[in-house]
Amino acid sequence: MFNLTRINRFWPLPLSDRWRQNMQKSPFSEVEDSIPLRVLVLALVIIGIVATDIAAETTFSLWAVPLSVVGAVWSYYRRRNANVPVKFCIAIGMLIALGAFFGRLLGELNDTRLALAELLIQLQILHSFDTPRRKDLGYSIVIGLILLGIAATLSQTLAFAPVLLLFLAIALPTLVLNYRSQLGLQQLKIKNDKLNKKNSAIFDFKFLVLSFMIIVGLGLAIFAVLPRFPGYQLRTFPVSSPIEVKGSFTGRSIINPGYVRQGNANNQGSGNGQSQNGQPGRLDNGFYYGFNSQINQNLRGEMKPKVVMRVRSQAEGFWRVLAFDHYSGKGWEVSRNEDVTTLKRSPWSYQIYLPLPAISVKTQEVVQTYTMVSDLPNLIPAMANPKEIYFPTPMLAVDKENGLRSPVGLSEDLTYTVISEVPYRDRTLLGKAANNYPQQIKNHYLQIPPEIAEKVKQRTEEILLTNYNREQVGKSTKSLDSTYEKVLYLAQYLKQHYSIPENPLDLPYLGEKDDLVEAFLFKYKGGYPDHFSTVLTVMLRSVGIPARLVAGFSPGEFNPFTGMYVVKNTDAYAMTEVYFPKYGWFTFDPIPSHPLIPPSIEDTQTFSVLRQFWHWVAGWLPSPVTGLLNNVFGTIFSWVSRAIAWFFALFTQGWLGLLTGSILGTTIAFFGWFGWVQWREWLNRRWLKKLPAMESLYQKMLQWTAQKGLGKHPAQTPLEYAKVSYQHHAPATAEVIDEISQAYVGWRYGGHTPDLKRLQQRWHELKKTYK
Repeated sequence: MFNLTRINRFWPLPLSDRWRQNMQKSPFSEVEDSIPLRVLVLALVIIGIVATDIAAETTFSLWAVPLSVVGAVWSYYRRRNANVPVKFCIAIGMLIALGAFFGRLLGELNDTRLALAELLIQLQILHSFDTPRRKDLGYSIVIGLILLGIAATLSQTLAFAPVLLLFLAIALPTLVLNYRSQLGLQQLKIKNDKLNKKNSAIFDFKFLVLSFMIIVGLGLAIFAVLPRFPGYQLRTFPVSSPIEVKGSFTGRSIINPGYVRQGNANNQGSGNGQSQNGQPGRLDNGFYYGFNSQINQNLRGEMKPKVVMRVRSQAEGFWRVLAFDHYSGKGWEVSRNEDVTTLKRSPWSYQIYLPLPAISVKTQEVVQTYTMVSDLPNLIPAMANPKEIYFPTPMLAVDKENGLRSPVGLSEDLTYTVISEVPYRDRTLLGKAANNYPQQIKNHYLQIPPEIAEKVKQRTEEILLTNYNREQVGKSTKSLDSTYEKVLYLAQYLKQHYSIPENPLDLPYLGEKDDLVEAFLFKYKGGYPDHFSTVLTVMLRSVGIPARLVAGFSPGEFNPFTGMYVVKNTDAYAMTEVYFPKYGWFTFDPIPSHPLIPPSIEDTQTFSVLRQFWHWVAGWLPSPVTGLLNNVFGTIFSWVSRAIAWFFALFTQGWLGLLTGSILGTTIAFFGWFGWVQWREWLNRRWLKKLPAMESLYQKMLQWTAQKGLGKHPAQTPLEYAKVSYQHHAPATAEVIDEISQAYVGWRYGGHTPDLKRLQQRWHELKKTYK
């Protein structure tokens, strides 16, 4: 038999009692009793959930916020219990949430942000029931911060800004309480100035408000001057969930909601149900008339502005939709509308590769992400020369004018991403382009109605001859020897010599036998904005320059806070695209008040916020001052932007470029550090000179001893520090420290006049000894 007494010497308690005793001694038995801290942490989590809902337009708050509140209340009342069964249930719930996350991940491989946000929210709710025995609530704080970060990446409007400020305002007192809780400070007493008595108030509100203002001000200042470099480091781009396509897709039909009126199912109406046969009609006030296989420019009316999409792009540009090759006298049509190419994507990827034109000009990759705000036709906006598109449908179509077509209309909230190889507009290179156009280009982009061909040609040659005569007498600085210069001159001529009527209905409707270009040039001396582009296109064709009409959106209004271009329906218009052999198609804008050359990759947004702030300030300054400062700052920012772009370009030029960039970066960092050290030393010397002589000597002594390895702790008095110095320094050195400290205390607190001459002499002798 076993000796139970001997066994109890080593195991005196039953297993259950020992386990219970260990649980009582567990470090997790210390609970968090602070209700304000728990409430503030809960508020941070709720704000993170609400921010995600606002940015992504989801409904997580409807179920997540009530459950979080219930979990927080339950955990407070159960904070002193082990809750082991609940922990097992929480573990099972987390496994279920993880499985659901991976299941959803398979359907959203290109944008996992929402799936991750939902997983974090689920884990946080489960965690809220598991916090009663935990002293540290930092996990919940971090979850709230992560959710806010996800909301920041999803946000496309300024509605996120108030949520961010509210999160910061609550985070400051939360961090204060959490820090004090970690230190074990349970009771805080501060003086209430209004009541002139002590109470249990927890926060110094003046300090919190001041900290909030400083953080916001500093953040806005950094945001304004921070360079914005265009670049996507990840190759996984945002795209909507998959869209099922029913039936066969040929890509031949264009679905424009603005043309579906009065049962006109073929989508070829004029906006009010009338066919495009030259009859007068009214434009639809919500949709741009030019997004169709045929357009009638004899229509009248105006659109009511509304936001149609938001674009995040590496560069500002013209969001191209489609182009027209055949001029009908009162409008345009896509003559090869039936000849389209259908492209399918892999079932495992959203990526569709697009054929690129064969051009020999420098290009730049530009990534654009489009999010629809309201319904648009099934024509896909993109910058020039798209090479890849991440789209939610399994197939797309490309027409002969390089326009992209979707099987479905672009509905609200649809998101897709395009990667384009945008060509640089090299004026010198394009000026040397030859005129030997391929026969296929001549067949489709030199077409003009024979009734007006000769008349338009004569007028075009007269305009070009006028510039030649001015050049001969020295009044013109540009020679029209090249096609590029001819196009620029004709576009500028239309801007300056023809006008847009103030009232959209002032221009009469064209008769059945009238031609738009002829009426514009010889009868009305102007027209509506798109008429200018039509006239320039036909004029170029009349003198043998291939051109076509292209419709799309201007960049829109850039919001520096969201990084998005906000595009409205009124930003849609038409321009002229001109073909240059070997270099491809380039756009020109003859519309008055528009830039002659549309914005493209040559325009940088590196200091966009600072530029907009300067435009606001410049509005209050006199014009001469504004002009001078514009030249100065423009030159500075231009050089800075070029230097930064050149430096980062080094890392893309192989091993030699990488090595050169690393050496240059290290050198810049060294000189930056050296300059910072010298700056701090200069500020320190300046500060010491402003101090009284005794104070200056004492501070010099403290700085010197700190360099030697014995710095003075803020809690130490000068005499305590002097006493400790005998344990770390040689007796002679400690005596000098003690003497200076004694003199400083006598001068500072006793009003005694120190023997500065003797003290400075001893101090210099001490430093000479160490040298």
